[in-house]
Amino acid sequence: MTQDKIQAYTRRITMANKTQMITILYEMVLDYIDEAEKELENTGKKGFSEGLSRAMNCIDELIHSLNLEYELAKNLLSLYLFEKRQLLIATAKSSTDELAHVKSTFKALHAAYLQLEKLNNDGALMLNVPKVYAGLTYGKGRLEESITGNIRSRGYMV
Repeated sequence: MTQDKIQAYTRRITMANKTQMITILYEMVLDYIDEAEKELENTGKKGFSEGLSRAMNCIDELIHSLNLEYELAKNLLSLYLFEKRQLLIATAKSSTDELAHVKSTFKALHAAYLQLEKLNNDGALMLNVPKVYAGLTYGKGRLEESITGNIRSRGYMV
């Protein structure tokens, strides 16, 4: 993943509520799968398996976020485990055949959670994070960012 994309995800995570965090994880799964497919075309198996491993790590986070007291969470757990198994098969076979199903599943879940985001007005999970302001600078034509607030503690209360 490029440094710009990592920074964008980091900013979004610091400002996200619970629903938005799940949406971000779905996007990360899809991005890592796309990167893995490109790596298989360009460089070979090592980058492919690393990309799929990162996607599986995101799925692990999704699994850990489930509250298994609810029936829906149990259904999502089964779905996540199935898709993770598909990624393992793709890694073992160095094949992209199984990835189409995984991508379609996570795209559908992502679309559903985008709708849920509209209903969730909760505040951000992380507190005490620096505020980031972005805007165009005069004459330069490029985006500049300014960070204000308590930068030293980076989200941790001291």
